Amino acid sequence: MNSMKIRRTAIAVAAATLLPLSLAACSDSGSDTKAAPSAGPEEAAKTSESTPSDSAMTDDQPFGPACAGVPKEGAGSFDGMAKDPVATAASNNPALSTLVTAVKKAGLVDTLNNAQNITVFAPTNDAFAKIPKADLDKVLADKDMLTKVLTYHVVGEKLTPKQLENGSFETLQKGMITTKGSGENYTVNDTSKVVCGNVKTANANVYIVDTVLMPK
Repeated sequence: MNSMKIRRTAIAVAAATLLPLSLAACSDSGSDTKAAPSAGPEEAAKTSESTPSDSAMTDDQPFGPACAGVPKEGAGSFDGMAKDPVATAASNNPALSTLVTAVKKAGLVDTLNNAQNITVFAPTNDAFAKIPKADLDKVLADKDMLTKVLTYHVVGEKLTPKQLENGSFETLQKGMITTKGSGENYTVNDTSKVVCGNVKTANANVYIVDTVLMPK
């Protein structure tokens, strides 16, 4: 009987010893299923930096007072012009009809439509109207002179508004133009203002200007 009691006592002591250890082990394994701690300030900042800001998302949009006159729908809208090469896109914009006539007279439609990654400073009808009629008629009647004037409005790369802030660029006519400005206000050669800028076509960036640029 005494041996039986001793044995029972030993079992009870062992159970009392092992039970806390088992509970501790269960508690440790349960901690593995806890949710990961939330990101700290540094991680949150990194996440914020990787998300584009609203201003960054709008940097690629057309800007300027004359943009309000662009049709909202159809081939002459911003979406419509983005699908066509630049000469075709310009022909769908009523404000550029004089420019389109000049491009056709100079035989530059295919040249402009087939060029890749160019920038066109496109004078409005009002820009051409600033030129005395006799002078304009003379230019329109002289194909060589007209070609020089029109190709002076074309740069052989796509220019962003940022590049126009203080830029100097060679044109297809081989002359140089200068640009300056910021935000939504830019001028070309100190005289011609961009009235609707960063207009996309299939092969060009277009900056519509209020004065015809004349090569030296």
